[in-house]
Amino acid sequence: MKITCVAIDDEPLAVKKIAGYIQKIPFLELVAECRSAFEAMEILQNNKVQLLYIDINMPDFNGMEFVKSLTDKPYVIFTTAYSEYAVEGFQVEAVDYLLKPITFSSVLKAANKVKNLVELNMNCQRESIQPIFDHLFVKSAYKLIRIELDQIKYIESQHEYIKIYLIHGDPVMTQMSLKSFGELLPIDRFMRVHRSFIVNLKRISVIERNRIIFDGKIYIPVGEQYKEKFQEYRNGNI
Repeated sequence: MKITCVAIDDEPLAVKKIAGYIQKIPFLELVAECRSAFEAMEILQNNKVQLLYIDINMPDFNGMEFVKSLTDKPYVIFTTAYSEYAVEGFQVEAVDYLLKPITFSSVLKAANKVKNLVELNMNCQRESIQPIFDHLFVKSAYKLIRIELDQIKYIESQHEYIKIYLIHGDPVMTQMSLKSFGELLPIDRFMRVHRSFIVNLKRISVIERNRIIFDGKIYIPVGEQYKEKFQEYRNGNI
């Protein structure tokens, strides 16, 4: 498991120091170093970021106000030279509050807190997904969403998440492995055809060479280790 994170500080030496610490922690993945909240805003719009190490005192748009402005908040660890912000920091549900000068041990300790929270959240989400007859409930963005199995076209793995593509409506994303989700699906209706894809066999209308085509434009490859099983399915339906 990798936790994606961003280091944000307007002081070049400070952001480099935090970034260096992050890169030494095996379960953290540094997405970017940012010199301002505005730069971080663009990074968050284009990347899935789970954790922010962010300075509070920055010009124009300070770290506290930036965190308050986010609708979909990552985990937050504040870094600052001023202890008076601590109470306000925890009011916005920051995981930790590190006072400068920051040491590697304090960064690691805070990262372990986040790791424990991520693992706990993943376990809760797994428990919240319960197949009931022809539908299941998936936890996504703090909501349980009902998904009819026959409405699923295919499921795509995206790192620690999966994306469920439906016949109608927008895809649904949830934090879960493709393997775990596949174990909930009926094996006579769904098949894993690639390390990143599971398909609804009843929704396949076009097969071209070793690719499954959805909507005339979505091409899903059949991986080498899945070809034999998929070939058996094809032969049994020709």
